[in-house]
Amino acid sequence: MSLSTHLRQTLLDQFQAGHWRAGDRLPTERELSDQHGVSRTTVRKALLELKQQGLIEQTVGSGTYVSERAGDQLGRRVAQDSSRYTSPAELMEARLAMEPAIIDMAVRNANTADLQRMDHCCDEAERASTLEAFEHWDAELHQAIADAAHNSFVANVFELMKTVRAQGDWGQLKKKSVTPERRLAYQAEHREIVRALRDRDAARAKEMTVAHLLRVRQNLLGH
Repeated sequence: MSLSTHLRQTLLDQFQAGHWRAGDRLPTERELSDQHGVSRTTVRKALLELKQQGLIEQTVGSGTYVSERAGDQLGRRVAQDSSRYTSPAELMEARLAMEPAIIDMAVRNANTADLQRMDHCCDEAERASTLEAFEHWDAELHQAIADAAHNSFVANVFELMKTVRAQGDWGQLKKKSVTPERRLAYQAEHREIVRALRDRDAARAKEMTVAHLLRVRQNLLGH
């Protein structure tokens, strides 16, 4: 690891620890050089990388400041880093715990637009000519159900799940496990879940969600 990369990571750790907040002025290049025992050239390289990531802003004659977008950028980095270390088995365990649990909120809060979005996802999944397209609309449907809860925390958690589903390991398992017959079964189960949500039948929607996820787990992982 180069000195500039090491310094950049050190500064990132300080951002994430709340050492600086949006709008705060960072130490000068000379101060950072003295604090970390590196050259000012190394400091400039590290700051340039942080600037390119949208974490800092530099004003000639004024200094270097934490950008207003730093919090969002760091949140995305944490989510991406977390997703890299999540196995398909861990994802399925989390889905079985969480997806049935949000059904009550979705039943209570889903509006007409939410239900239309779910129908659209089902339509597109059934029309998909490739497994990749089907998987995309499959993930979008589960995200649409989560969004129908109208709870920002739930929506963000499911966005992270969708990120994990985009990993290579999940995609490879899906390619090996999805047959035409299984895809038809998934599509039928999706329709049943959406129908139960439209009918405001939480018990039925939960039952179908659990059955669907257990089928997916069996096909993917063999248990």
